[in-house]
Amino acid sequence: MKSRDEIAERLAASGYIADSELATAVSLMQLLKRPLLLEGEAGVGKTEVAKALAKMHTTELIRLQCYEGLDQSAALYEWNYQRQLLAIQAHRGEQAEGIEDQIFSEKYLLERPLLAAIRRHKAPVLLIDEIDRADDEFEAFLLELLSDFQVSIPELGTIAAVTIPHVILTSNGTRELSDALRRRCLYHYVDYPDVDREARIIMARIDGASTSLSLQIARMVEGIRKEELRKVPGVAETLDWAAALVGIDVRDLHDAPEIVHDTLMCLLKTHEDKSRVTREVTERLLGKVA
Repeated sequence: MKSRDEIAERLAASGYIADSELATAVSLMQLLKRPLLLEGEAGVGKTEVAKALAKMHTTELIRLQCYEGLDQSAALYEWNYQRQLLAIQAHRGEQAEGIEDQIFSEKYLLERPLLAAIRRHKAPVLLIDEIDRADDEFEAFLLELLSDFQVSIPELGTIAAVTIPHVILTSNGTRELSDALRRRCLYHYVDYPDVDREARIIMARIDGASTSLSLQIARMVEGIRKEELRKVPGVAETLDWAAALVGIDVRDLHDAPEIVHDTLMCLLKTHEDKSRVTREVTERLLGKVA
């Protein structure tokens, strides 16, 4: 088992600045070969964990984006019906049983993310993104995969994993997940980063962002998050704002208060929030930034 510090260093080298608890969670998921459920507000960097993990292992990232109405055929497999129909026409006149054996074979199987993840010879990272958007029935369908790393296909039988994938599930908490799903996973709540870690994230991801500017941006964002906003800016918005400021050659926020306010469109994504963060609010928050 790699230590927490080693995991944190390797994630950082892959572009993700993890806190000690997340590094521990990733270390344990690899030791125990268990899925890791990451829960937290939208925009805190849950999906980025899976991307960094794939880079860390130099392996494929297979992503299943969940949504209401997601079903087994979109997530696991489906048959190539057009090719099956062509095969049936080509073998017209033969025994039905023989044709059925041919058309329900690997040749006509279309892999979807879940099936693809367990059939790779090098363990991929399987990202099941926003599982809370899927319904209870799909969540129940996942249990076999998360418990035994195998799936059942009626025409082919049970297919066990060639290698066990590194599984990350994310949830924004829009609905409560089942106890059965939670029992099968390790759990970590991803919160907004503190000022120091967000500054490190900025420096790691934005070329040309100095230590002093990154700290100023992180402190400003921290202040904005404490305002009564409809949509609190996430790390992705912070990085957009930092990139904009660096791109227009702002080196100190206090030297460009007008630009600071005008570029807050990178952070504030609703008309209501933009109306609340007036120039006076920007000046007040900027006054608290060292």
